Amino acid sequence: MSGYSDPGFDTLALHAGAAPDPATGARAVPIHLTTSFVFESSDHAAALFNLERAGHVYSRISNPTNAVFEQRMAALEGGIGAIATASGQAALHLSVATLMGAGSHIVASTALYGGSQNLLHYTMRRFGIETTFVKPGDIDGWRAAVRPNTKLFFGETVGNPGLDVLDIPTVSQIAHEAGVPLLVDSTLTTPYLIKPFELGADLVYHSATKFLSGHGTVIGGVVVDAGSFDWEKSGRFPELTEAYAGFHNMVFSEESTVGAFLLRARREGLRDFGACLSPHSAWLILQGIETLSLRMDRHMGNTEKVVQFLASHPLVSRVGHPLLESHPSHALAGKLLRFGAKGAGSVFSFDIKGSREQGKAFIEALKIFSHLANVGDCRSLVIHPASTTHFRMSDEALAAGGIGPGTIRLSIGLEDADDLIDDLKRALKAAEKAGV
Repeated sequence: MSGYSDPGFDTLALHAGAAPDPATGARAVPIHLTTSFVFESSDHAAALFNLERAGHVYSRISNPTNAVFEQRMAALEGGIGAIATASGQAALHLSVATLMGAGSHIVASTALYGGSQNLLHYTMRRFGIETTFVKPGDIDGWRAAVRPNTKLFFGETVGNPGLDVLDIPTVSQIAHEAGVPLLVDSTLTTPYLIKPFELGADLVYHSATKFLSGHGTVIGGVVVDAGSFDWEKSGRFPELTEAYAGFHNMVFSEESTVGAFLLRARREGLRDFGACLSPHSAWLILQGIETLSLRMDRHMGNTEKVVQFLASHPLVSRVGHPLLESHPSHALAGKLLRFGAKGAGSVFSFDIKGSREQGKAFIEALKIFSHLANVGDCRSLVIHPASTTHFRMSDEALAAGGIGPGTIRLSIGLEDADDLIDDLKRALKAAEKAGV
């Protein structure tokens, strides 16, 4: 049972990392919109730069408002610390760039957000970092993909939008046998639905743009370190275990036996790459986190009703949510996610029987669902990949990527579930007429 010495999730979501402002007594977290911070003396300045004293120097590296967000996310995930970034993509890039350079290799799930897949498949390859992609459920494939230069395993808690559940305990075991950490994208699940560290993951990141913020108002990211991976023992990470000339010849694993990754990520990554989070954005994300559990409960409840409706509709050929026993991750979701298959989240796809034109007709008939390229909003969202993100691809090419001409992705929001179902009914009728 949670209590004062071991607070529960909702208590941490409201209080972790924060206290009333000592100068004014303000209860809400202040927004520290400042680039830099005054030194008390020359000695104080030197101590801050040499990491001998805690404090802030420049907001690209750290900021008091951002620090509350970082501490709160570390508390919710059960990690030792976190780093806020300008976006979820920035969090992924920071993680990769901190751990490896040219000649390194990543083993990653095929069930990834398109931006993540593009970063690994094209952009990182240009800098000499290669990735082997493995289907999330292909356990033998994960093991076989390891190379002598492999330095990271990477997957999503549930893939977007197919909702393939990653077997974190098994995949993390394979990663650790190879001497590398497992990085997990938990954007669609949040720490309310799953705790990847408890299952064996070493690093977790989020696009805070999505459910953490929850209101479609801000871009942000965060990466959290479990503090459990032994960088020294691995022997694959000179970036953390050998002197770094770029920061006073510091050996990060000596400076902190548990926080070496975070030290280098902040002192090199934020300093040199510059993808820092605005304090105002951090504050907005904190407002979302304070109501995270309430919103996720409603997201799950609405999604369950919508999935049941779609699964029974004659024009729908497939619904890709683990709530259904036909989904390949149904059993694994029940085992790993806090709320079972319901905990797979509210972003999923389904297929309409018919053509691209019918898919377009469905989209255009919707009134409550917003047609846009985002997920995790308090409002319900929809997109038709074949006519938008993948419109240049032939039907054959779409099929090879697991996308049909009638594939629709939904992000279920917080509206009245009956209203959402009525909206979907009208749109499905319009799609049916378009096929006549």
